[in-house]
Amino acid sequence: MAASIVKDKIKAGAKIIDVRTADEFADEAYPGAVNIPLGVLSAHVGELGPKDKPIVIYCASGARSASAARILKQAGFTDVVNAGGLDDMPH
Repeated sequence: MAASIVKDKIKAGAKIIDVRTADEFADEAYPGAVNIPLGVLSAHVGELGPKDKPIVIYCASGARSASAARILKQAGFTDVVNAGGLDDMPH
């Protein structure tokens, strides 16, 4: 995903979700991100607000965030961006 698209979504008020483990999140995270590990994401979709609000997802490499994006899209979220890994997030 192009960093400019991710940056624009964040500027527009996107919810930023880190789908790594709690330990990974505690070690380092993107400012403003909330930690919802991939394994429990399905149980928390009802807490994410309106389904048309932008959501940016990242993990360590982009694999878990790709899975998370599929989960959210299947749950009806319409503006989901897989930003890839933490290192891919805009600085």
